[in-house]
Amino acid sequence: MARTIGSHGPTTLEAIRKAGVRLIYENGYEAMSLRKLAAEVGIQAGSLYNHISTKQDLLFDLVQDHINDLLRELDLALAGKADPVEQLRAFVSFHVTYHMTRKREVFIANSELRSLEPKNYDAVVALRGAYEQRLAQILTDGVSDGVFEVVDIQVATFAILALLTGLCTWYRPGGRLTREAIIAAHEKLVLSGVGAAQAVTGEVRETGRLPHGAAAGARS
Repeated sequence: MARTIGSHGPTTLEAIRKAGVRLIYENGYEAMSLRKLAAEVGIQAGSLYNHISTKQDLLFDLVQDHINDLLRELDLALAGKADPVEQLRAFVSFHVTYHMTRKREVFIANSELRSLEPKNYDAVVALRGAYEQRLAQILTDGVSDGVFEVVDIQVATFAILALLTGLCTWYRPGGRLTREAIIAAHEKLVLSGVGAAQAVTGEVRETGRLPHGAAAGARS
């Protein structure tokens, strides 16, 4: 719970960050005033400066922290997986799950990139590049091992990321498919796309379709 007017400390900062995510997601960065942000948290507008320097700094911190979390959690998901096929499967599962559960942060990091000042923009683009490079390296290793067939690593990297991130536009909790079924479908699409369809495991591989009657995760 956020502290009251005049208070300081990590609790208030966290409340400011959460309110910032909510307001930017709902109204956009430009429409979010510091006065509105302060009112959302329940503090005086001037008290915001005890915790953040500017609205731009808040946006940058939110986006930077989001991508750093993405990188850190991806590395954990890939830990101990030396085989490129297993790494790619783990990448797909992680990316889909993360984007299902962090929809607001993902939206802000993508849609408000244009709102960052040049220095901040460059820093974020570098972090995004590091994430893209993780996937590119998996594809490169798979080609070297003879388990993937990829004509252009960069094109494949961008295409896979666009496919996986695109679920943010249509995924709704409580829809027709379970989270596991959605992950399995994306694994099949990605592995097939890089020429490793034979590596798909489970019911999707055996039947060539999603499990019948899987309920609760997709709008369509």
